[in-house]
Amino acid sequence: MGLRPILARVANSFLTIGVLVGALAFAVSLTPSLIPRSYLIQGVLSGISAALGYGMGVLAYWLWTYLELPPLRGRILKAARIAIVGACIVIAVIFLWKASGWQNSTRTLMGLGPLDTANPFKIGAIACVVFAILLFLARLFRYTAFLFSSWLVRFVPKRMSYVVGGLLAVALFWSVAEGIVFSLTLRILDSSFQELDARVDDDFAPPTAAYKTGSAASLLSWDGLGRQGRRFVSSGPTGEEIGTFFREEARDPIRVYVGMNSAETVDERAKLALEELQRTGAFERSILIVVVPTGTGMIDPGALDTVEYLHRGDTASVAMQYSYLASWLSLLVEPDYGAEAANALFREVYAYWSSLPRDSRPKLYLHGLSLGAMNSELSASLYDIIANPFQGALWSGPPFPSRTWRSITDDRNAGSPQWLPRFRDASIFRFTNQNNALEIPAASWGPIRIVYLQYASDPITFFDAATLYREPDWMKGPRGPDVSEQVRWYPLITMLQLTVDMAIATTSPIGYGHVFAPQHYIDAWLAVTDPPNITAEDVARLKIFFVNRGATPGISG
Repeated sequence: MGLRPILARVANSFLTIGVLVGALAFAVSLTPSLIPRSYLIQGVLSGISAALGYGMGVLAYWLWTYLELPPLRGRILKAARIAIVGACIVIAVIFLWKASGWQNSTRTLMGLGPLDTANPFKIGAIACVVFAILLFLARLFRYTAFLFSSWLVRFVPKRMSYVVGGLLAVALFWSVAEGIVFSLTLRILDSSFQELDARVDDDFAPPTAAYKTGSAASLLSWDGLGRQGRRFVSSGPTGEEIGTFFREEARDPIRVYVGMNSAETVDERAKLALEELQRTGAFERSILIVVVPTGTGMIDPGALDTVEYLHRGDTASVAMQYSYLASWLSLLVEPDYGAEAANALFREVYAYWSSLPRDSRPKLYLHGLSLGAMNSELSASLYDIIANPFQGALWSGPPFPSRTWRSITDDRNAGSPQWLPRFRDASIFRFTNQNNALEIPAASWGPIRIVYLQYASDPITFFDAATLYREPDWMKGPRGPDVSEQVRWYPLITMLQLTVDMAIATTSPIGYGHVFAPQHYIDAWLAVTDPPNITAEDVARLKIFFVNRGATPGISG
């Protein structure tokens, strides 16, 4: 058999309606979303979109024939095929030509240089490969279901054999995906993250100062802190550096970290954290921050460095690792473990803090980034602390499933946008972004100050599965300062775009997406902790200092 008959057979295997819907899905996938995309990411996204679109077309064709509606035949069908294929090619070319402009509309808002080209040929080639792989898997599934039903039809009615055969094919594919692909991948990733956590970074040596966690005098061993713990306790400003900035004496901040290997259970690790806090004199500082890290145990350096400067080093912070895995894997595999660990640490610290005289104990605050923010929300119950409340919290980049964030956002005051809600009288909860929005006229803080730092371009915060079938609220009315006006809602495709955006959310520049800028942390901590003896000039100088320093951005892990 020659090449031409093979190509003709392959071409005839495609349903025209599927090609049309797949081409439309491919085209709209090229439109912008929240995060700028490289040609590689765009190609994968467009290939998946085209495959899903083709599948929807096939489903529509199946429904048409099932309802016994008359199909197109003969010359009409041939003419329709030619017209549709021609239209698909024109649509794809036009949208590929406009793709660079769409990406630049997002890049410009984030201060990135414009693209000269979107690399349409590379996008097309990658999309074709991804589409072919997915189509092969779909047809393999169909063939598997056919084999099952062909065997079953000898024992059961024909339609029942179709149903049972399909279910058996689903069970087989799911078993392969979950039992082999997913489990094997998870074991490999878990082992990799665990090895990475255990790796000793030569840039950080064990501390010699007795008050530091991991020193010879510490209750916690240097090796047991893990990679992120060692990085956390070794980095950050010293009292000398803070004093030099303010031209006055300052204290060395206290940082306590308990790694996964420090004890067997979360309760034992939480007790170790409290004992280490007591040993270091943390309860003699002016503020104490209970930090919940991300999935890998990472703590955003910009978040802690800034508050330590604002309080001239008179601070203590404590964190406890609960996972080796990246946040999205931790949320998928062990969704409750982070909240359990966060609650254990808070419960232990809060119980001791509550027993101290109110006029001599430190002010107590909570903090978390990304998955850490969600778990930090869950660490304290209002019913347990209402009689003796902590002073506030700063939660940055809360993931979309975060319960408190979701409840407040959904119940926001009328007229306030989803990306910058205003909740009731703003006495407890306030939201901010790149433009400090925490000074609200005629609003006064209550006994607890809670601030959410979030960017409108953060898909980890603003993903919503309902975008499958409806336009999200953040697209309505005024847009956030970092969201392109050219972003549009398309059924199914927008949800797919946001899913991809979540995977690349930390590739954005500092101050956009899921990468938080120190100067924005400064505004948030000023509102939450109300540090004494800080002037407007100090704040301005501190922001410039952190911008010029090029502080390492916190990447959600």
